[in-house]
Amino acid sequence: MRDLRADLATLWSVATRLRPAQGARSIMFVAARTGEGTSSMAASFALMAAEHATRTAWLVDLDLMHNAAHQAFDRGFVGKLARPGRAYDASLGCAPIYALQPAGTGGSSKLLTACPVTGTRLLVTRFRTERLAAGQRAHLRSEPGWWKALRRSTDWIVVDSPALDRSDVALDVASEVDGIVLVVQAEVTGAEEVAEAQFAIESRGGRVIGVVLNRIRADARLAGRIAS
Repeated sequence: MRDLRADLATLWSVATRLRPAQGARSIMFVAARTGEGTSSMAASFALMAAEHATRTAWLVDLDLMHNAAHQAFDRGFVGKLARPGRAYDASLGCAPIYALQPAGTGGSSKLLTACPVTGTRLLVTRFRTERLAAGQRAHLRSEPGWWKALRRSTDWIVVDSPALDRSDVALDVASEVDGIVLVVQAEVTGAEEVAEAQFAIESRGGRVIGVVLNRIRADARLAGRIAS
């Protein structure tokens, strides 16, 4: 992962115009294809959000079985001091946003945690995969109450979703966020593929607010607004 904050000023300007009905602003990053730099984009934007937050910003990693966002901070991708601290229960008093397959017994409702990143107002989620039984996996499920509770407790929600070619998670959560940014690897993902991704998201109630071209001369640029 790379720190892209220096390249995201235009995107920040667009995202701050989002007007949620209540509570925190929320934005999701997703790519059509795996490996297009979505996690770098989401983590960098989340740090920017935390810098401007009065309370906190949350980086919600929807790839529950891998915890890539937490691992990146743990490895010091933005410096040695910005490391995740103690894990706190992230259930927010609601039913879990995941289901276990095969179903487990006892303690399965508090496997999602939030870890404050030292020196910032950012919390990054981590799923406790170590508590799963052999062969058990977690799958995201619709739980609007959790997203509403999160909006009440923070200023920004930044969602890092697995790519659409690997998972439908982004489609399942699309209606829970205020805006969605498609991350596209420059000169690799074509316009038709972007249009297909936009259609899939918007058919599930999501709002695509723009496309970011990643890795143009090793930077990231907001290519354009898709939706006003």
